[in-house]
Amino acid sequence: MLLCFTSSHRTAGFDLLDRLERHAAAVTAALSENTELFNGTIVLATCNRFEAYLDVDQSRAGAESAAAETVIQAVSAASGVDAGELRASSEVISDQGVAEHLFAVSSGLESVVVGEGEIAGQVRRALEAARASGTVSSALERLFQVASRTSRGVKNRTGITSAGRSIVRLALDLAESRITDWAATRVLLVGTGAYAGASLAALRERGVSDVHVYSPSGRAQKFAVAHAAGAVPADGLVEAIAAADLIVTCSVAPDVILGVPELSAASATPDALARRLVIDLGLPRNVDPAVAHLEGIELLDLETISKHAPLEELNATEEARTIVGDAAAEFAARAAEQSVTPALVALRKHVFAVLDAEIARARGRGDSSEETEAALRHLASVLLHTPSVRARELARGGDADAFTEAAKTLFGLDVVSGESDLGRPTAVPGPGESAEPAAS
Repeated sequence: MLLCFTSSHRTAGFDLLDRLERHAAAVTAALSENTELFNGTIVLATCNRFEAYLDVDQSRAGAESAAAETVIQAVSAASGVDAGELRASSEVISDQGVAEHLFAVSSGLESVVVGEGEIAGQVRRALEAARASGTVSSALERLFQVASRTSRGVKNRTGITSAGRSIVRLALDLAESRITDWAATRVLLVGTGAYAGASLAALRERGVSDVHVYSPSGRAQKFAVAHAAGAVPADGLVEAIAAADLIVTCSVAPDVILGVPELSAASATPDALARRLVIDLGLPRNVDPAVAHLEGIELLDLETISKHAPLEELNATEEARTIVGDAAAEFAARAAEQSVTPALVALRKHVFAVLDAEIARARGRGDSSEETEAALRHLASVLLHTPSVRARELARGGDADAFTEAAKTLFGLDVVSGESDLGRPTAVPGPGESAEPAAS
């Protein structure tokens, strides 16, 4: 059974999401340790959501309710957020709802700005991280693979991605009223990851050419060379702030990078610009909110940006929702089909074991015709075709148990092991032959 713990911009404030994101690694470790209840875990932490996807072992009685409470307690213990606060600002989704939720998330339908393009890559990287840490199960692998295919389908078949704007572009749209001439704007970019690349591309689309990059992890020089930008040395942050009209932060660093001390020191620097706009796209926060109270500093953070996001109805298309719904329904149907696989495997083993026994008996009587053996094997395959098709139809209709019980009743199969009640299938007696096993 699949389960999703989700806390997003729809249910929680950005301060809480910030605290959860800072402890994403600890939450992942805490959940992965519970191997008795969870077969696998994937944590998705983005700028406006924190989610844990879990493959729950249903062999345990009351697994669903136990799993939901275990997730709350594990996230609380790892992040330091009170369990009651988590319950009030999150949802727990189970079974078929998990696929539809993730498919909508990966397609940008649940983002602050509907249709934003960064989320698909974040979903993909969450899966890659789980693979690297060994916490992904086959069920979660399939879920996330289908989510990626669904998001590509939405992107290719609808206009939602082009209609919706990314967080970066929305932030720069909001900055338009503060920027007189983009071509003359001096920008300090803090961060060197994929989000920094997207931010730099959006800035250059507006005509920005003077960009310097600072990295708290020391990767500024490499990023600057690859993107034809200037690099800020490790000890040059204050001077870079003083010379910037616009500062865009998009680092995944766990701690605040720009605080009151750095901004105050920059403002006191000789020849420092009198005013600057700071756009904080980091989660966790890269900028201390207190800097907004400093003279000459204006701050746009994710919480402020989200309030200006266009209404969902203006960006989301009915076609995109339909694609997601159809993909979720097909995912559920295929999962249901898998529930009859053990019974089908048991039936096939039984039939082919009977067939092999009969062929062996025929050979013992001197009948070793290859044509007869091929005909018998073809007949067995033909006879199995209709039960196989019917089994999947029943499963898709939510009646998989009917086929499983029928297989047990008619053939005496042990569906778990794939054997008959006698331990091995019994050969069908031919004319004049006894059904009793020969005496040894």
